[in-house]
Amino acid sequence: MQIRRAEATDVPAIVEMIANDQLGAKRERPGDPRYLAAFEEIAADPNQYLAVMEVDGSVAGTLQLTFTPGLSRLGMRRATIEAVRVHENHRGSGLGQRFIEWAIEEARSRGCGLVQLTTDASRADAHRFYERLGFKASHIGMKLPL
Repeated sequence: MQIRRAEATDVPAIVEMIANDQLGAKRERPGDPRYLAAFEEIAADPNQYLAVMEVDGSVAGTLQLTFTPGLSRLGMRRATIEAVRVHENHRGSGLGQRFIEWAIEEARSRGCGLVQLTTDASRADAHRFYERLGFKASHIGMKLPL
């Protein structure tokens, strides 16, 4: 397993993983050129790290880390983990846990004092996974579509 910063050539594999579940199937459109434009914006932002996990030369997982400076908690910097996906062929193998542990260490190395994430309310298996890794459900997330 190798974890590295995503490249433009990884975008189709990343989008396929995001689209390959009950939520993504309804909202994603693999092949749409807007994904590459979004990737370019992410890649240009030093507070973003779009990561891929490779196994045997193929993309087996992805996540996005966002580093946010803030005034609360004495000016603490925090990291947000989003869009976590592990390819269906690798689920249950322990790679997801290693990937999240890598993200936590990356956040620590960048001076973050907190790692946060959101997970859809319908993803009970994901909730158990994150709780097993020490995450606590401490807030209620809300969204407003624009």
